[in-house]
Amino acid sequence: MGSRLILRCRHVLVLVVLVVAAAAAPGALPLRGGAVSSATAPAFDPAPARASLERLLSSRARQFTLVPVGRTGSGDRFEVSGGAGRIQVRGTSPATLLAGVGWYLERVAQVDIGWPGDSLGRLPAVLPAVPGTLARSANVPHRYALNDTDEGYSGAYRDFETYRRDIDLMALHGVNEVFVPTGAEYPYYRALQEFGYGAAELREWIPAPAHQAWWLLQNMSGFGGPVSERLIEARAALGARIAGQLRALGMTPVLPGYFGTVPPGFAARNPGAATVPQGKWVGFDRPDWLDPTGPVFDRLADAYYRVQRERFGDSDMFKMDLLHEGGRPGPVDVGAAAGAVQRALEVAHPGATWVTLGWQKNPTAAFLSGVDRDRVLILDGLSDRYDGLDRETEWGGTPYAFGSIANFGGHTSLGANTGVWAGRFHAWRTAPDSALRGIAYLPEATGGNPAGFDLFTELAWEPGPVDQRAWFAAYAARRYGGADPHAAAAWEELRLGPYSTAPGTWSEPQDSLFTARPSLTATAAARWSPAFSRYDAATVERALSELLEVAPALRTTDAYRHDLVDVARQALTNRGRVLLPRIRAAYEAKDLERFRALVREWNADMELLGRVVGSDRRFLLGPWLEAARTWGADPAERDRLEYDARSILTTWGGRGPSETGLRDYANREWDGLVRDLYAPRWAAYFASLDTALTTGTTPVAVDWFARDDAWAREHRRYPTAPTGDPHALAEEVRTALAAATG
Repeated sequence: MGSRLILRCRHVLVLVVLVVAAAAAPGALPLRGGAVSSATAPAFDPAPARASLERLLSSRARQFTLVPVGRTGSGDRFEVSGGAGRIQVRGTSPATLLAGVGWYLERVAQVDIGWPGDSLGRLPAVLPAVPGTLARSANVPHRYALNDTDEGYSGAYRDFETYRRDIDLMALHGVNEVFVPTGAEYPYYRALQEFGYGAAELREWIPAPAHQAWWLLQNMSGFGGPVSERLIEARAALGARIAGQLRALGMTPVLPGYFGTVPPGFAARNPGAATVPQGKWVGFDRPDWLDPTGPVFDRLADAYYRVQRERFGDSDMFKMDLLHEGGRPGPVDVGAAAGAVQRALEVAHPGATWVTLGWQKNPTAAFLSGVDRDRVLILDGLSDRYDGLDRETEWGGTPYAFGSIANFGGHTSLGANTGVWAGRFHAWRTAPDSALRGIAYLPEATGGNPAGFDLFTELAWEPGPVDQRAWFAAYAARRYGGADPHAAAAWEELRLGPYSTAPGTWSEPQDSLFTARPSLTATAAARWSPAFSRYDAATVERALSELLEVAPALRTTDAYRHDLVDVARQALTNRGRVLLPRIRAAYEAKDLERFRALVREWNADMELLGRVVGSDRRFLLGPWLEAARTWGADPAERDRLEYDARSILTTWGGRGPSETGLRDYANREWDGLVRDLYAPRWAAYFASLDTALTTGTTPVAVDWFARDDAWAREHRRYPTAPTGDPHALAEEVRTALAAATG
C-alpha cells in the first residue's frame, strides 16, 4: 500500500513539473480557458517550432505566441486566435504549431509560402487579427511525404539548410511523417563488413548518391561509383541531422528498413545463407535477395538495425518494398518471407510500422498473408490514377494512405488530378469499414507544382470534401499576396486545364516534346509518359495572358515570378505538340519551304524557352551541378559526382539501361539543358532532314546515346543565378504564340 502511494505521488509530481515547464516554455502562455486539462498536459518544447518560424518569417515571428497542448485520442489539432500583432497558436506538436501558423498565413494574412514560391513580402508590419478562432483537427493520423525516388530526382547533393527548409515547409502544411534515405548506404556499408566483405568492394557496389534510391529498392547497384568512405560518412552525418530535425519538430523520420538486399557472392561467404537472383531491372543487374526465412537473415538484419540506430537514432516507421517492380521470389514462400522481415523489424524496434508502397501488383495477397497487417501502412501510389479501386477488399483491411504520384522523374510539367483528390479522398475515408488512415504525398521529385502540394496536404485537415473550384479561387487570392481579378482568372484557367486531368490511365500531365529524343513521330520524352496532351492547351495560354495583367504591386512577389515563368514555359512547351506533326507532314510532302518555316519556328521557340527558364533560379541547371561537385574530396571524385548528377537527368545509366527505356526519364526544361542539350540535338536532327530533302537522300543516322553521354561526361559550368526579366520574357512568349504559323 505504501509503495503504491509513493508511486502515485511521483506521478503527480511529474505531471506538475510538466505543466509548469510547458507554461514557462519560450512563447507559452498560462493555461486557461479549458484549452488543456491535467489529463492532456503539454509534454513538448515549442522551441524548435519557434526556430522554424524565425527562419520562415524573420522578425514577424515575434508576433506569434506558440502554446503546446496535449494530444488526445482525436489526434493532432491546432487553434489560432488573437488580436493584431498578437497571434496565439495552440497545437499538439511543434510541427502542428507550424501547421496552425500556415493556416493563419493563408486564411487570415492572405499570403502563401509554397513549395516553391512565396508572397511573404506582402505581409503587413503588424499581422492582422484573427476573426474568432481558427481551428482544425487532422482527419487522419498519417500525413506522409516523399517518394523513394525523391532524393535522386529532387537533388541528392543538397545541404542541410536546404533539407531543413523543406522540412519547415512540410510542417507548415501539416505533414508529420517524412522518408529519410540520406545516408542509407551507411548501415549496409558497416554491417556487411561483418559478413565477409571488404570496405573497398562495398564502395564499388554502392551507387553514387543520385542513383541510390533504386539500389535501396533492389533494382540496381554500382552505377556512378566507387563512392568514397568520406562521402559515406558525410552523407550519414547529414541523414542523422535530417532525422534529428524531424524529431525535434515532433515529426517521424521514416527510415529504410532491411528486407534482404545483399552483394554478389553472399551465400558463398556465409554458410547456411540462401540467396535468390533477381534478374534485371530496365537493363540493370539487380542485387541478390537473401532469403529472410533462412538462418543468416536475422543476424544481418540485427547488425543493420544496430548500426542504423547508433548513427541515425530510433524510429517507429521503416520503409521497404519486398520484390519491387518485378522482383523474383524464386523458391521462397512470399508470406513466410514477409513475416520473417517483420519479425526482424519487431526484434530491433518493437511495435514499429512497416511502410510499403502500393504500386503495380504490390503488396500482394501472399505478402499480406504473412504479416501482422495492423503494423503495416501501405502508401497507395495509385489512388488518383485508376477508377474502380477497392483497397479495403484488395488489401484485406490493411491500413493505407491515399497517395498521388503527380510527376515522374521531376518533369517540369504543370498539372495534377486535383479534381480526383478533392472528392475521392473524403469518400474513401468515410466509407463503411474504411482502412484509409492517411495521405501520402509521393511525387517522384518535390519543388514543383506548388498548388498541387498545397491542395493535397490540406486534404488531411478538412472535415469534408474539398470544393476544387472554391479552393483554387482562394489560392489565387493569396498566392501573390492580394486578391486580383486577373490572378483569379488565370488560376481558374489552370484549374480547368492542367489541374483537372481525369483518372483512368495517368496521374501526371504529359511531358515536353522539346526534351524528347529527336524524331518526327515523338509523342513523349520519357518512355512511360502520356503520349498526348491531357488537357486543352488553350487554358494555359489564356492563363498566361491573365497573369501578365496582374497588378504591378503583386508582380514583385517571388511566387508571381516563379508562376509567370512556369506558365510561360508550359504555354510554349504545349506549342511543340502542335508544331511537330506539322513539321512531319511538310517533310513527308517534301514541301521544303513549309518545312523550313516550321523548323525556324521550332528553333525560335526553343531559343526563347531557354531564355525564359533562365530567368528563375528554380529552373537553372548550374546549382544542381555545382552542388554535386562540392561533395567531392578531390578532382576525380568531383567529376564522378557531377556525372552522377548529369546522367540522372539525361541518359540515366549506361547504354543498355538507357536504351531499354530510362533515357530522358527525368527530363527537365531547365536553363543549360534546354540551350545546351535539347535545342542543339533538335537543330542537328532537323538539319539532317533538310539535307535529305535537298539532296533526295536518306537522313544520316545519329547515335543519340553517344551524343548525350558525351554531354553527361562534360564539366562545363552553367549559371547559378538567373538573368532576364520574367515579365518581359513571358510577354515575348505571348507574342510568339499569337504570331505562330498556322
